[in-house]
Amino acid sequence: MPASSRHSELTRAVPPCNGRLEPMRVAVLSMHTSPLTKPGTGDAGGMNVYIAQTSHALVDRGVEVEIFTRATSSDQPPRVEPRDGLTVHHIPAGPFDGLTKDDLPSQVCAFTSGVLRAEAAKPRGYFDLIHSHYWLSGQAGWLARDRWNVPLVHSAHTLAKVKNLHLAAHDSPEPFTRVVGEEQVVAEADALVANTSIEAQELIDLYGADADKVTVTPPGVHTETFHPRDCAAAREKLGLPHDAYVLGFAGRIQALKAPDLLVRALARLRDDNPALGKRIRLLVVGGPSGSATQYPQRLHDLVEELGLSDAVHFMPPRHGDALAEVFAACDFVCMPSHNETFGLVALEAQACGTPVIAAAVGGLVTAVDDGRSGILVDTHDSRDWASVLERTLADPDMRSRLTRGALSHARRFTWNNTAANLLRTYRASLLRHKQLRVAQRLLPSAHGGNAAGSRHRVGSHRRQFLCRGAARRA
Repeated sequence: MPASSRHSELTRAVPPCNGRLEPMRVAVLSMHTSPLTKPGTGDAGGMNVYIAQTSHALVDRGVEVEIFTRATSSDQPPRVEPRDGLTVHHIPAGPFDGLTKDDLPSQVCAFTSGVLRAEAAKPRGYFDLIHSHYWLSGQAGWLARDRWNVPLVHSAHTLAKVKNLHLAAHDSPEPFTRVVGEEQVVAEADALVANTSIEAQELIDLYGADADKVTVTPPGVHTETFHPRDCAAAREKLGLPHDAYVLGFAGRIQALKAPDLLVRALARLRDDNPALGKRIRLLVVGGPSGSATQYPQRLHDLVEELGLSDAVHFMPPRHGDALAEVFAACDFVCMPSHNETFGLVALEAQACGTPVIAAAVGGLVTAVDDGRSGILVDTHDSRDWASVLERTLADPDMRSRLTRGALSHARRFTWNNTAANLLRTYRASLLRHKQLRVAQRLLPSAHGGNAAGSRHRVGSHRRQFLCRGAARRA
């Protein structure tokens, strides 16, 4: 049969996805952190918010979502239903306490087994699609995808190779095990969801991702929570002087986020412009990262060493309205991170009408509209940051203009738009998956063999390629 005729036959033969190409039930895998956990400490951050908000938005669009995460306490019930159509499963995998994120690869098998057992109790073909978050979940999703014969959509959220290219001082590089694990997931996933075009290009350039599999879907902001509030009332509630210049930092207290840079910039500003510097208050909101428990103490010591105890206020992690209240009290929220896949804090602050001063790295270039909703700083030099802070705090007209721009910029990002984009990716993945199944049925008949053998040979070639690449890097 001519190639053109076979292509036509394949196109005509594509069946609907069990009568539909619309995903009705999605299994969301988030092994190392739960969307029910408060962000800002341990391993909980923007990914938790992303999974929670997109799951709610998908449910609003008629999709049933079941989230699988690792149980971290004996008090957690096996399953929780925050609302109709949304279920969170707590899968036992390893001890509840004492495991860091670096220990979790040893529990991928146990976690995957729990996910497979949960699905086995449901009717055959229950889930239409898997969406995994972070590479550990991608490893579990890879096996579940083959077992359930459904597409695997993957969101990396952070990438080891990118983090290793932008390491902060005293920070440890991501292990080689993770690099290889990410390469495998990128090769095996049916679709890869990137937060920004920068992340999409990193997947292609650093991981060899198939460009046709990569889609860009920015996250959103929950404007019912993050919206403009009374600044004076917020400052009074937080015990801040009404005439102070207030800077905010929110996130995990780790070297990657670089709050120490803000402390050093504040000390330099006090030396260069004492009158302005003495009026500045810095709010540091967050807790220690699960992988950097010593860094917070070093940050406290630095504040003491530089004589800034009166200016820097440490606050425990906050979320929702309590975090929005902090943003409302600030003149600027600062994000000096060495890298951010996106930086949801930037969107949340801007939605409150608070402009953002951020490092010009990763997704922050998208999250902040430079010169309109905030200021992007090209370096991690405390002198440059002190100069930017002095210039912006001393110019009320600039602050007013940036405040207006922050609100306008944040309105472009909604979780409804994120969910709509995800659904388009899901539909495309389902269509490609059905086409592949048809091809596997038809092509072996012309060349001998069977569909299962053909699928095995394709998977074998991909795995051999990954093993050869790993051997070369070793």
